[in-house]
Amino acid sequence: MLSARLTTLWALLGAILLLTGGRVAEAQRASPSAEQFAPRSVGEGPFPRLIIRGGFMIDGLGGPAQGPMVITVEGNRITRIQTEASAPAEDDPAGATVIDASGKYILPGFINGHGHLHSVYSGEAGRGPVVPAQYIAKLWLAHGITTVRELGSGHTADWLVDVGKRAERNEILAPRIYSYPFFGALDYGGPVDTPEQARDYVGRVADIGVHGIKFLSGQPDIVGAAVEEANARGLKTTMHHAQITVVDANVMDTSALGLGGMQHWYGLPEALFTDRITQDYKPTYIYQDEQDRFSQAGELWAQAAGPGSERWDEVMETLLASDFDITPTFSIYIANRDWMAARRADWHDTYTLPGLWDWFRPSNVAHGSYWFDWTQDIELAWAENFRLWMRFVNEYKNRGGLVGVGEDAGYIYSTYGFGYIKELELLREAGFHPLEVIRAATSVNAQILGVEDELGSIRVGKLADLVIVPENPLHNFKTLYATGHPVLNRETGNVERVGGVDTVIKDGIVYDAVALRAEIAAEVAAAKAARGMAQGAMAIETPQ
Repeated sequence: MLSARLTTLWALLGAILLLTGGRVAEAQRASPSAEQFAPRSVGEGPFPRLIIRGGFMIDGLGGPAQGPMVITVEGNRITRIQTEASAPAEDDPAGATVIDASGKYILPGFINGHGHLHSVYSGEAGRGPVVPAQYIAKLWLAHGITTVRELGSGHTADWLVDVGKRAERNEILAPRIYSYPFFGALDYGGPVDTPEQARDYVGRVADIGVHGIKFLSGQPDIVGAAVEEANARGLKTTMHHAQITVVDANVMDTSALGLGGMQHWYGLPEALFTDRITQDYKPTYIYQDEQDRFSQAGELWAQAAGPGSERWDEVMETLLASDFDITPTFSIYIANRDWMAARRADWHDTYTLPGLWDWFRPSNVAHGSYWFDWTQDIELAWAENFRLWMRFVNEYKNRGGLVGVGEDAGYIYSTYGFGYIKELELLREAGFHPLEVIRAATSVNAQILGVEDELGSIRVGKLADLVIVPENPLHNFKTLYATGHPVLNRETGNVERVGGVDTVIKDGIVYDAVALRAEIAAEVAAAKAARGMAQGAMAIETPQ
């Protein structure tokens, strides 16, 4: 099991823990990029004419629900949007395919602004992948996610670009993939130690066909040269401001270099410091010790200038002037506020593969698995961390800043797809109106990706990426989970589960999300049976 943990996701672990000056560890060469998606065997369409009739439409631009509506799709494009009163059923042309969405809600396809298409290998000869990429892609689609910004997974950029092209051609069962590989991966001419090498490196990955680059901090002169070259070549950029170099480059520094945006929150509270330069690290702190890193990160926002202060406003106005976008990924840190709730979430028993659970359990070597002694005081510090962090993010949105939605699942008890819906809930907690949450998940994310002319809202001429759900998500985002939401039937006295996504339409192709969920549940049950595990609880104390 130890060998499994050491090899599992080693590329990403090396990138996060060993990056210095744009250099990624040699271990990143050990990539599971040979894995292949099977040819797509489900989904119907695109159709010459598809009519979605009777649903209430939430267009993704922030306006209220409308309807009942009739949406016409021809091939993979939306060609007409009408009220049902102005387009009665008897007017439907002969031969059209009709989806009855009466009483349901129709939304734009969700965009995941921080996804990882991991393939977690066991490290044991002959066992192969225990978290196949196809499993991840199915979970995304089953939650209505039709587009993903892939921010590094240990795969080579060539593999990700190839997967993205196959997904774009609908040859495989997967959302659209926008690839942002780690900057400095050795596969493409690394290490990168000078600005000249940085420019050359960006040119190499641009020629492969990537959409952007993800940085994990680095020296300002190297990052600046790389960002300048990326901008010149039309590539998007984002950064996880790793704590090991954030003193040299926080968000005030990187936004000035032309960086497009940030992931998580590292680099933001450090920019708000007024009485210190570095975080108040304890003398025994070691960055590669995950317990140190995440427990003390929960004390960081309390060390920064607070809401309404001069420095708070200065940082916010600087980022706004730079059109700097923020993808907070609240959900990947939510276990820090309540570890017990995160590890016993409803979906783990049915939808989390045992191989992924192995990665979640407390471990000395697995990134994002640091629960050596997670105390109430740590959770209380994280609760305050969330309060201040959410305050900044909500205010940034209110002042016109771009705040997107991303999950960063695959770590810290966050299962793919479920982490995305949890992020919607947490943006609501941060103060977003439900319509603002949907807007962030769709049209704002499309704007961050630079594809707002094609995706992100329900408009004539745009690609037909749509989600049909039976419950009103504005009332309760929990109804979007694949597990649905338990409610009491007052007539029968029984507790029933309602919700889940009914139908996902990507590029005009119609997928049965209920059937996708059933497939995933069967795969998880089979994986458990192969290990002799019960269908119920996942253990954390000892390996299964």
